[in-house]
Amino acid sequence: MQYTTRDHLKAYLVLGLPLVGSHVAQMSITLIDTLMLGWYDVDALAAQVLAGTMFFVFFIFGSGFAWAVMPKVAQAEGANDERGARRTTRMGLWASIMFGMAVMPLFLWAEPVLVALGQTPELAAMGADYLAIAGWGIFPALMVMTLKSFLAALEKTQAVLWITVAAVFANALVNYALIFGNWGAPELGIVGAAWASLVVQGLSFVLIVAYAQIATPEHQLFVRFWRADWEAFGEVFRLGWPIGITALAEVGLFAASSVMMGWLGTLPLAAHGIAMQVISLAFMVHLGLSNAATVRAGRAYGRGDISGLRHGAYTVFAMSAVVAVVAVVIFLTIPEVLLSAFLDPTDPDAPAVMAIGVGLMAAAALFQLVDAAQVMALGVLRGVQDTRVPMLIAGVAYWIIGVPASYVLGISLGYGGVGIWLGLALGLAVAAVLLIWRFLRWQPAADHSSVRAGEQG
Repeated sequence: MQYTTRDHLKAYLVLGLPLVGSHVAQMSITLIDTLMLGWYDVDALAAQVLAGTMFFVFFIFGSGFAWAVMPKVAQAEGANDERGARRTTRMGLWASIMFGMAVMPLFLWAEPVLVALGQTPELAAMGADYLAIAGWGIFPALMVMTLKSFLAALEKTQAVLWITVAAVFANALVNYALIFGNWGAPELGIVGAAWASLVVQGLSFVLIVAYAQIATPEHQLFVRFWRADWEAFGEVFRLGWPIGITALAEVGLFAASSVMMGWLGTLPLAAHGIAMQVISLAFMVHLGLSNAATVRAGRAYGRGDISGLRHGAYTVFAMSAVVAVVAVVIFLTIPEVLLSAFLDPTDPDAPAVMAIGVGLMAAAALFQLVDAAQVMALGVLRGVQDTRVPMLIAGVAYWIIGVPASYVLGISLGYGGVGIWLGLALGLAVAAVLLIWRFLRWQPAADHSSVRAGEQG
């Protein structure tokens, strides 16, 4: 079958929009935490930014194994290998559980870690209280990511969206009750937000397991789940750890920026946390399209359709660029509208936080196009299971260039939060250029070099 540009657009919209919606909904859970804690207390918000960043760093690293499931299952489906899809998914779940066991001690004893990172004892103590509860969510969160990858590779994304939307509403209700002490519940502040996160992660896991069992009975995911399959585990591990390191390098860049913002004070850190929520919401659109690119590229790769793979990649690059341009316009024209939703106007610190946040939004506008380009390139490269060179590119761009640039511009030269964010922009720009160059030079392995008859395009 020969795909036209219109066919690719339609396919990406059908597959990608539910994934975008799912990511936006997932991000909305953190967004609601930030909103409600911002209304509750700026110090609680700053502590949650630190603790939430620490959780997210490990979650993203562990998600490398979940993301490895997506191209492997997509390729298996493209080759009509149902057994391979099942084996990959099961061992992806095993890897998620093992990773959770490895990092859980860091969440239970997070206070000295946060203090060692230069945070105040008060913020470190509040952040540790949050992680001692919310940290347990790493297990259901990573297993949900694995099952989402499995279902996305099968192009069953509608239910993933609705499950995530249900989680958003549940999170809002539990947060409203436990942060503020509404409806007869105790007023727990940041600890209430932690309980809400844990409850929602558990609910999401139960719902997605139920759906996977009902919608894909032929895969029998949990039959003899206890039985090890070390060959499949090794494949998931080999593909997943570079994905995890790549994601960790990028998220670590933003986490390092949070630490540096903490050195500047509570108000800059609060403004940084709010601005990060806004730009992360926009990034979820690109991430959803990137996931769709992984699936589409993986399926094309599995059936040997290299021409269609490249055509689809160029199409999704263009779609993402349009979204980035829209984001730039919004960030530059109405930043106050976006930021004000997170602040209590009666809070005496609100004007200072707003002023800092407006500057950060202007800096964020600078890196929207390159951020979109790098995540699209990563999505396509993952689809063809090219993960190790992208990992090296990410390490150089984000940690050899991005983090030092943020420190020099923001701390050494005294440009503050805007300087830190300009360093982020530089790291993302370098990553985008190198990853696109990598994709343009990519060639299929020998066993995928020929296109089967009737499947070209």
